[in-house]
Amino acid sequence: MAKDMVNVYRGELIESIHQGDIAVMNDKGDLLAEFGDSEMITYWRSSAKPVQALPVVSSGAADKYNLTDKELAVMCASHSGEDQHVEVVRSILKKIGLKESDLNCGTHPPFHKKTARRIWKEGKKPSLIRNNCSGKHAGMLTMCQYNDWDLEDYQKMGHPLQKNLLNVISEITEYPEEKIYTGVDGCGVVVYGLPLKNMAFAFARLTNPKSLPEKYREAAIRITRSMEKYPELIGGTKRFNSELVEVGKGEFFAKSGAQAVFCVGHEEKNIGLALKIRDGSSRGVKPAVVEAMEQLDLLSKKQLELLQNYHEYIIENHHDVKVGQAVADFTLNKK
Repeated sequence: MAKDMVNVYRGELIESIHQGDIAVMNDKGDLLAEFGDSEMITYWRSSAKPVQALPVVSSGAADKYNLTDKELAVMCASHSGEDQHVEVVRSILKKIGLKESDLNCGTHPPFHKKTARRIWKEGKKPSLIRNNCSGKHAGMLTMCQYNDWDLEDYQKMGHPLQKNLLNVISEITEYPEEKIYTGVDGCGVVVYGLPLKNMAFAFARLTNPKSLPEKYREAAIRITRSMEKYPELIGGTKRFNSELVEVGKGEFFAKSGAQAVFCVGHEEKNIGLALKIRDGSSRGVKPAVVEAMEQLDLLSKKQLELLQNYHEYIIENHHDVKVGQAVADFTLNKK
């Protein structure tokens, strides 16, 4: 069962508590540590994007369309809709001969507040390409173009693309395809429900391509390298996911997911970590991830210092005055 993980203070009083679960696996499939229930089943949400991007490379599509590391990185992104993200997604669409209107991801205001405000002042509506999942959708369209699959309803479960991706998810997580729950994500595509420990195992395997089926090995190297090389494309300006990977300097990659899912893969130690905050609040994710990584010795003293504002996440009021903080309070059960 879930356990108390993050205390939210207002002044000296604990006002709220976030419960959560963590699974830590190595690339051999061993459970190294856990907190709460490492076998809890939840949706992987956008934390699955690095795995969903693998067939873009393994199929040969990335080479056919001369995709760059930047373009592979944005396929793994839940980006903020900034101009830097739009530029890269447009580049993918141009290379595969499609238009922004071919994206079937829906619209929402950009996460980046300055960009959203600028668009509003210009009297414009948010476009498809500024959707945080437009990079993933561009990757899916790349697969459709390469395989000559229908572009209509590519996001739906019955489409050959989604059948292929479900198979990839099952292969990389080593979780039976028939046991994977499927639902619909905010951007309309299929999401996968499976145990936390299998998510962690997948990220551990991505750190060591030799642990993967041969057809995915080069793809894993290229995908993780792109994320580590261009962390600003994975999230955006002042986003936790981007700043965490930036601090890593190639030591680890990470991917956030909606409803407070977060996964990390550590390259040198071949460790994968998967975390879920039960109430879905991203506020609890930041201190919990940094605390877990500290307990696993995945962060240096310098890296911890750079992440201090996330480790003890500051809560401010509407006057920009500190009124509290969210602090992780748990101990991993190491095996």
